[in-house]
Parts: sequence; C-alpha cells; structure tokens
Amino acid sequence: MKLKTILAASVATSIGIGAVAHTGATGIVLERMQAMSAMGDAVKSVTPIMKGEQNYDADTVRKAAAVFEEHAGTAMTELFPEDNANEKSYVKDAIWEDWDEFERIAMRLETLAQGLSKAADNGLADEEAAQADMGSMMGGDTASMMGGDASGMMGGGSAETTLAEMADMPADEVFSELSRTCSTCHTRFRLEKD
Repeated sequence: MKLKTILAASVATSIGIGAVAHTGATGIVLERMQAMSAMGDAVKSVTPIMKGEQNYDADTVRKAAAVFEEHAGTAMTELFPEDNANEKSYVKDAIWEDWDEFERIAMRLETLAQGLSKAADNGLADEEAAQADMGSMMGGDTASMMGGDASGMMGGGSAETTLAEMADMPADEVFSELSRTCSTCHTRFRLEKD
C-alpha cells in the first residue's frame, strides 16, 4: 500500500534527522535542525494514527499540522540564507542553485499543513470506506448521500490539491501528500549522512 510506504519513509527520515541534528551546529544551522527535528517528531506522533495502529485523534493530528505550519513556508526559507552555505550542514548546494523550487516546496508544505489541520476531523480513508459500505447496506452510498462524487476529492489530474479540496479529504490522504512533499525536498536538497 502506498500510504504505508510513504509513512515508513517519513518515519525513517524523521528518525535520521533527529540522529544527526545538533552535532556541532550553531546559529541558524542549529535553528533549522531544531525546526526539522520538531517536524520529525510531529510525523512520529501521527504515523501510528495514520497507519491505524492507534485510535484516531483529531487533536493530535491538528497539533502535528500546527508544528508543520509553524516551520514551513517563509519560516523555512528564512532558515537557509545563501551566505551560510559553508556552515556545518546537511544541505546540498542545489538548494541555492534552484531556490525557486525550494521556495515552492516550502510554501506547498505550509499549505499542506493548513490542509491537514482542516482535514483532521475527517478521520482516515479506511473509516470513510467503512461508512460507505454501511451506507450501501442501507440502500445508498456515503458520497451520494453527501451530494458529491468521491472520485473528485483528490482534485483530479496532476494539479496540486487545493486547500479547499483538502478540507474534504481524509486526513491520511493529506498527510500522505505532506509526507511526499517532505521526501521530495529531502531527496533534492538534503545530503545523506556519510
């Protein structure tokens, strides 16, 4: 299942961040490592919920979303000034060479964090499937009872899912997109530890 693979990669990445963070870093490098560690901790707090290993807790999901929102967008890009490129860090030079893409990813992460907060009360996709099955047994499906078509929830095509669309999505689907965004950024802009 894609979600489990993404969640496993997110947990591995967040654990890796925590393991290398703070080793001799100072100043803004330390600040960004602390921000990344906070987001890694947020991922770890909701991963068991998203995998269905813990009872769903919308408040925990909202708290994790708030951590991401706090450290994403402009708050993230400000932690990567070009003049500290030579500081002890795990940042590839590509971050400054393709700044527009990094900035786009940081802003997207902020939108996804806001979307996760809005989707928190929606529960997990599997819960929606169970509700749909129950609705079918009662003579109708959940999507038609809600006046919509569930196939359109993802925003269709390759366009990015909007904040309004995320508000109607299951929380684990928004979290998956958030996790993919983190992984994309790490792949493009983060050095692997030797």
